[in-house]
Amino acid sequence: MFSRKKSETPQSPVQEPSSHRDAATGKGHATPTRREAEAARRRPLVPADRKEAKRQAKLRRDAAYQRQQEALVTGDERFLPIRDKGRVRRYARDWVDARWSFSEFILPVMLLFFVAMVGASFLQNSPELATSLVTVISVVFYGFFAISVVEGLIVWGRLRKRIQERFPGDKIPRGTWFYVYSRMVMARRWRSPRPQVDRGQFPPVGARGH
Repeated sequence: MFSRKKSETPQSPVQEPSSHRDAATGKGHATPTRREAEAARRRPLVPADRKEAKRQAKLRRDAAYQRQQEALVTGDERFLPIRDKGRVRRYARDWVDARWSFSEFILPVMLLFFVAMVGASFLQNSPELATSLVTVISVVFYGFFAISVVEGLIVWGRLRKRIQERFPGDKIPRGTWFYVYSRMVMARRWRSPRPQVDRGQFPPVGARGH
């Protein structure tokens, strides 16, 4: 009497194989699992052969040091220390090296004064003479030093104007004044990087390219 109603079961959507999905999205390979991804990101904190790694690191340091020492002689910009890099610093070095400076003789004079001070200390039989000699030496030394500082300020004022004219768009690195002065007080043969210009061979003035 009663007809039995057939239960209709909804058909589940047909899933495409993963290979078809990957081909559609252009991946070309299966998505890695979380464990595989974490394993791929892991890198050893220390190399397997620490002795060999240290040896290689030492070789790289030695090579870099050798290149830097050669650059201090040849002026190769690529391998100079950071404090010497840049066309502003190079221009400053060339300009200082091209001129004669009173300040470059201050170190030899300091050595002579030191010898005189030591000699004065042996004048024990004439303490008044030793005191007077030490006073004169000190006054002369500080006078030389004051002249050197004044010369450094004058030279820096002129050099800064020339740098601004030569490289109007460049910022003068901080500490260039001391960089210039410390090079001035150093005897020419002891300067580092080694001078690349002769006396009187000043770098050009005016905007670059004009």
